[in-house]
Amino acid sequence: MANANEAHGLFTEDDYRVEESFGFLINALRARMMAVMDRELASLGITSAQWAILVQVGNAPGCTAASLCRKVHYDTGSMTRMLDRLEEKGLIQRTRSAHDRRAAHLALTEAGEDIHRRLPAHAVRVLNAHFEGFSSEEVETLMSLLNRMLANSNRLAAGH
Repeated sequence: MANANEAHGLFTEDDYRVEESFGFLINALRARMMAVMDRELASLGITSAQWAILVQVGNAPGCTAASLCRKVHYDTGSMTRMLDRLEEKGLIQRTRSAHDRRAAHLALTEAGEDIHRRLPAHAVRVLNAHFEGFSSEEVETLMSLLNRMLANSNRLAAGH
């Protein structure tokens, strides 16, 4: 038999405190991790937000801005500005689609490829610093739990 909390949800209005809520904590962690990643990537001349785009373009050459927006959860205006900056830095190139003149396919330039090859080392340093003192089992459990929450969120977003 489920306990009363599980039958009606794990959280109640009576004990809810925003500064102790999951959303608050996950947002604070994300912001701090991005700040650390920004410092880590400064030597490459890119930001953590640009890192996310370079990783995606490097892993899926020929992708479009629209597909990137869906993948990294940016709005189209932000994505356009981000791609403009990366293009100005000589890290990506846009090629107009032969099938849809509104779309452009994205690829890394030679300089972008060079940075893309070096990104995993930077990400690993930041992750290892944040998981200091964790066992591999704890990390696996956390990743499993977060993936379950993401699956629940995807289900809710789809209206199920």
